[in-house]
Amino acid sequence: MGETGLRGRPLLYWSAGVIAYMIAVFHRQSLGVTGLAAAERFGLGAAGLSMLAMLQLITYAGMQVPVGIMVDRLGSRRMLVIGATLMGVGQVVFAVAPGVAAAIAARALVGCGDAMSFISVIRIVHLWFPAQRNALFVQITGLLGALGGVASAVPLIGALRAFGWTPTFLAVGSLAVISVITVGLVLRDRPSGTQTSRGLRAAWAEPGTRLGMWAHAATQSSAAAFILLWGYPFLVEGQGRSPETAGVLLTVLAVLGMACGPLVGYLAGRFPSRRSWMVFVIVGSTATAWTAVLLWPGKAPLWLLVVLVVALAANGPGSVLGFDFARTFNPAERIGVASGIVNGGGFTATVYVIASIGIFVDLSGEYRWAFAVQYPVWLLGVIQVLRYRMRVRRRLALLAAPIGF
Repeated sequence: MGETGLRGRPLLYWSAGVIAYMIAVFHRQSLGVTGLAAAERFGLGAAGLSMLAMLQLITYAGMQVPVGIMVDRLGSRRMLVIGATLMGVGQVVFAVAPGVAAAIAARALVGCGDAMSFISVIRIVHLWFPAQRNALFVQITGLLGALGGVASAVPLIGALRAFGWTPTFLAVGSLAVISVITVGLVLRDRPSGTQTSRGLRAAWAEPGTRLGMWAHAATQSSAAAFILLWGYPFLVEGQGRSPETAGVLLTVLAVLGMACGPLVGYLAGRFPSRRSWMVFVIVGSTATAWTAVLLWPGKAPLWLLVVLVVALAANGPGSVLGFDFARTFNPAERIGVASGIVNGGGFTATVYVIASIGIFVDLSGEYRWAFAVQYPVWLLGVIQVLRYRMRVRRRLALLAAPIGF
């Protein structure tokens, strides 16, 4: 095969994985914009709705390390097909669920399938593309995946109003067929000669992996909790905005996140020694925006909510820096499990934020102070990034290696 064909094949394989990931993000975020309808359908309060979303994320987070091991051993193709099937079944069950127990099982299936998606695509990038292009392609993966988030905002709200609960979620479940066919027909798992191994202990022992894990946790949890569940209720019930305005703000958040991705990827590749500083800037701007919104007397003005959305938009691209740390400090044969550790840490922080907000809203009926539960995550995340950055630097100094973060 000619050189052009060899260049094109990795792009083709990656594109198939990205399509599956876009659909996975759609599944993941489908509860966020339908949360109020879900609460009404299943008779849930704020804590109950939070628990429903939290169980989906607990499943997602808890599956990260096992999925990382399985991706390294079984390959991206199999895992993407299995994941898409689980998510499709989960959405169908959610569509016809008669009560809370079935709804919980449905969201757990969605979380389990979703857990298999991003790590599988990240592995495609790491194995098929040169190292200097990894950060940019991982960010573009996140950017294109965010299109699934865009599709889960305004269109899903409209579909619920026009067609009702069951037809809407049956249609969502059918999207799994697209993923299975695309991945099954197009994707090849790895270049010839690439070996796999069980690298859990080695990946965890690598301080660069935990640097990535804490960078991911510090930057991801606020925007993830906002998009996945609490943004829409906060804007509608807490800030008195119309459902249409809330949907537009969530869409703007997703679109701006897509725009930030390539920029963050370019900067990470161009200035690898400044990646941790990028994490600090993103966390600082997010905390500042939330502080302004939470301390504003009465309802925050629309322009300030737009500022908050702009700050949150950098969270998703910033969290992807964690995977770049994992790639930098781990060999290819354990990149799946290292990425699983990073992703699991970020979503564990997200689970804490989502659950805590729900508990505080139920206890106080007030969204304002419920969102203050984010501050401990930011503080701990920054402290741990500083801690593991120092460990990595000491290790690189002993090895006389260049400092690359």
